[in-house]
Amino acid sequence: MQTMRQAAEQFLRRRRIAVTGVSRHGRDHGANVVYQRLRERGYRVYAINPNADTVEGDVSYPDLRSVPGGVEAVVIATRPQTAEATVRECVELGIDAVWMHRGFGPGSVSAAAAELGRRNGITVIDGGCPLMFGPAADTGHKVMRCLLARSVPRRV
Repeated sequence: MQTMRQAAEQFLRRRRIAVTGVSRHGRDHGANVVYQRLRERGYRVYAINPNADTVEGDVSYPDLRSVPGGVEAVVIATRPQTAEATVRECVELGIDAVWMHRGFGPGSVSAAAAELGRRNGITVIDGGCPLMFGPAADTGHKVMRCLLARSVPRRV
């Protein structure tokens, strides 16, 4: 196992990241905020939403399989009930890094999805937000990391 900080650094070294659950209507929706910030910080991000053609002015893809050239990592920001299907798709596609977004409340974390991923060699960060760490971080999210310490795993 590695520390959360190590896992976050490793995740954020990847440059092609899909964000599931990006809404076509919610600029302040958690997935949209993650998507926007990663894009602003120079990441090549891909919005995954099976119900939208465009999100945040960019093409949206119905699933990970549809992203041209694939992705290196996935932020899951959907309901926990859909996380397992997303992790299963990551296994099939050989994606080895998944971050299940969690702020207040249960977020997108699914114990079954985390277990499935880990059994298949995926590094699964099951809580917190990529915007709390490294080059994606901002002051507000750093404060949230402290306030939500129980939602952010210590080891991954």
